[in-house]
Amino acid sequence: MRLLWKLVILLPLINSCAGEGRFSRPIFIQEPQDVIFPLDLSRSEIILTCTANGYPSPHYRWKQNGTDIDFSMTYHYRLDGGSLAISSPRTDQDIGTYQCLATNPVGTILSRKAKLQFAYIEDFETKTRSTVSVREGQGVVLLCGPPPHFGDLSYAWTFNDNPLYVQEDKRRFVSQDTGNLYIAKVEPSDVGNYTCFITNKEAHRSVQGPPTPLVQRTDGVMGEYEPKIEVRFPETIQAAKDSSVKLECFALGNPVPDISWRRLDGSPMPGKVKYSKSQAILEIPKFQQEDEGFYECIAGNLRGRNLAKGQLIFYAPPEWEQKIQNTYLSIYDSLFWECKATGKPNPWYTWLKNGERLNPEERIQIENGTLIITMLNVSDSGIYQCAAENKYQTIYANAELRVLASAPDFSKKPIKKISVVQVGGDISIECKPNAFPKASISWKRGTESLRQSKRIFILEDGSLKICNVTRSDAGSYTCVATNQFGSGKSSGSLIVKERTVITIPPSKMDVTVGESIVLPCQVSHDPTMEVVFVWYFNGDVIDLKKGVAHFERIGGESVGDLMIRNIQLGHSGKYLCTVQTTLERLSAVADIIVRGPPGPPEDVKVEHISSTTSQLSWRPGPDNNSPIQIFTVQTRTPFSVGWQAVATVPIVAPANINGGGGSRSELVITWESIPEELQNGEGFGYIVMFRPVGSTTWMKERVALVESSRFIYRNESIMPMSPFEVKVGVYNNEGEGSLSTVSIVYSGEDEPQLAPRGTSVQSFSASEMEVSWNAIAWNRNTGRVLGYEVLYWTDNSKESMIGKSRVSGNVTTKNITGLRANTIYFASVRAYNTAGTGPSSPPVNVTTKKSPPSQPPANIAWKLSNSKLCLNWEHVKTMENESEVLGYKILYRQNRQSKTHILETNNTSAELLVPFEEDYLIEIRTVSDGGDGSSSEEIRIPKMSSLSSLGVQILKPCTKFLSIVGIFYCFAIQLLSR
Repeated sequence: MRLLWKLVILLPLINSCAGEGRFSRPIFIQEPQDVIFPLDLSRSEIILTCTANGYPSPHYRWKQNGTDIDFSMTYHYRLDGGSLAISSPRTDQDIGTYQCLATNPVGTILSRKAKLQFAYIEDFETKTRSTVSVREGQGVVLLCGPPPHFGDLSYAWTFNDNPLYVQEDKRRFVSQDTGNLYIAKVEPSDVGNYTCFITNKEAHRSVQGPPTPLVQRTDGVMGEYEPKIEVRFPETIQAAKDSSVKLECFALGNPVPDISWRRLDGSPMPGKVKYSKSQAILEIPKFQQEDEGFYECIAGNLRGRNLAKGQLIFYAPPEWEQKIQNTYLSIYDSLFWECKATGKPNPWYTWLKNGERLNPEERIQIENGTLIITMLNVSDSGIYQCAAENKYQTIYANAELRVLASAPDFSKKPIKKISVVQVGGDISIECKPNAFPKASISWKRGTESLRQSKRIFILEDGSLKICNVTRSDAGSYTCVATNQFGSGKSSGSLIVKERTVITIPPSKMDVTVGESIVLPCQVSHDPTMEVVFVWYFNGDVIDLKKGVAHFERIGGESVGDLMIRNIQLGHSGKYLCTVQTTLERLSAVADIIVRGPPGPPEDVKVEHISSTTSQLSWRPGPDNNSPIQIFTVQTRTPFSVGWQAVATVPIVAPANINGGGGSRSELVITWESIPEELQNGEGFGYIVMFRPVGSTTWMKERVALVESSRFIYRNESIMPMSPFEVKVGVYNNEGEGSLSTVSIVYSGEDEPQLAPRGTSVQSFSASEMEVSWNAIAWNRNTGRVLGYEVLYWTDNSKESMIGKSRVSGNVTTKNITGLRANTIYFASVRAYNTAGTGPSSPPVNVTTKKSPPSQPPANIAWKLSNSKLCLNWEHVKTMENESEVLGYKILYRQNRQSKTHILETNNTSAELLVPFEEDYLIEIRTVSDGGDGSSSEEIRIPKMSSLSSLGVQILKPCTKFLSIVGIFYCFAIQLLSR
């Protein structure tokens, strides 16, 4: 019992201090991270960082593999602030999982798990490696055989004494999975010594293996064979979210196989996919759920193809969707917390309190991510952690539970000392003491307990609500709060005032110009309340103190009447009377319409008087709130009795008023012409009226041409793209007709003011270059951009400008063709719009490639056997002003009407598979930076059945050789073929 009383007295004090910010829970600002430590004796210490905020400052302890580290028993581990320092680390005892615990009086939190591992790589054995012997054309695999290690490795190979690494191409590949060097088809130049280099970046060490000799066998050349995939990716690969996934696939074969990739479900490859130069590596960066599935590698050559496939399976460590938050509850309340995390596979949950696992018991229910604790007591206070875990990672969400116990206290939230309410109104007086658990509330009026009735309620939060207040409700009110730890009370006074009412509000009036009127605004109110009247006219305050003409306040203190003397047309509108007291604001509104007779028509003219007709014109005068419905034209003569109405003839106004465009400082206005049958006489023309939007003055121009439907107004003061109000009317010899309705037309725009930036140019061939630039970010002030104009020229003074070409929209590149070879071209870019072109970018230049080779391949020899066509020719030597030969194109087709196929090669020989019963037409041309060169003469390869002997195939083309060397070359081929 004595212990219980100590808890009851002490805990309210602790809770009060904590509520004022004196105590705060530990929060990690640095947590230990996974470490792969290089196994190097020169490094003598490992630091696993751990820092937490909190008040008082936390103290720290550590766990290794779930067991507390006893710092008093060893100097091998020591605390450096909150961090763990491991001196002279050893693999036999220090490898494992570490966690940091931070503790202060509020509680304990447990950090994320950090793994410590040691990276190393041993030396290769010095044993001499066996010689690898292969035939020319055969594929080979050179094994690296990495020594014992831990940590990621990267592999490279060197050849002979060349310090540069063997570069990947379609024929050679170094696997970063196995470390082996793969050569798809061995050539004589591959003979030599190969050495494997391995780097372990995490161990800060590289090692070199003994050389592997590669020699060429002398027992013949390897014939063609289908691809054999030697480098395959696993059948199943687990790929983490946002990781970069690399799949390797390489095949041996003759000819060298081509590598391609696809997804087996038929969906396209992700756009982010990258390929290595030889297509042997497929990389998928930032791997996501939609990237998982089956992937297939296809290796193919003329002899067939081979396949390899595997499945990428997506996984993701847990990520929080919903975390727990700090919660302050009263003793005996119930706690409900829920945390949710995403991940693949789905995470499971555990709960910890002050760093120790929380197990279910009578009051504690744990199910997945939910924690329920019923009938809270003070000992439940502490720091709780929800841990979400799958096989890849564990994450923690931290929050403090504070269970509070204290007697009611009004020191921070006393009852309002004076509350004021009007008769008939409602009022609530709050009573919100600090009390844990929640206090029971009762009220007193004076010394008597207050009971609930139809008008008086004690609300659930303890507030007192009185509805339809009367004068007798005024007085002193006291709130009494009680719980098992004690009671408290607080008092305040209620003052009741009479309600303010507008007894005579202003009313709608319809008056005539010159009258004087009174707008009433009279109220009844509590005599102790001051009343203030404010009048508004069309939303603006009427300042009566400035002696505004026509307006005057009349009446006494409780009367707010407004007199308007000699009312005018401009006084039409809304009048609002507002009544303000310290408790309320009332208002009443009335519409006043001031009417006057319509003003007389303006600009009345009588013109073109004949014996039987005359033309009368005018403009409407003001309607003065009496809308004009009709104009009546009356005439009289000395012979008539009074005034008589006469008939008039309308002239139709133009339609489809439009325009825009034009040059800077121009306003272009267009309309639809009036047909001749509606022109009503001779001398027909158009009246064009326009003014800037916001201006009150119209400009007026006459267009005398009957067929005209366009007018251009020029003025240097017009800003680009300025809006104008425009209307168009008509006239003839009888006078002016009616005007169209007003349309909005914009003036012409200015040329672009900015030059494109980032202009560059590159040459693609002897006759072609590409110009590129950055798009202009334009606005109204810099001028609209409709497209770009590319200018290009040479430095020849006789050719100041060779050409220009336009692109529209946001296109930022332009390909220029038809250029001269080996010539310096300059280029510049400028923007354009309807007003013209803007400033040009600084010029850039490029030299076009040299001309393609002018000489075609010569001394072509061919041999046909077993549907395989072998071709040989002499290498084309280029002149000084020609581009170097980079390779050759073989163009072949079955007849002159069929599709031409192209085979490219870097050699001066090639092999083709051809049908037995088809003629073949073949020509060969050179390939260079300057483009394709001249083609050889077309060669016809007859079908097999038409060949009388093998010698015919060889001797016939040999008759075309032009040199002794060529004849000897052809003759040698004939002998070998026989």
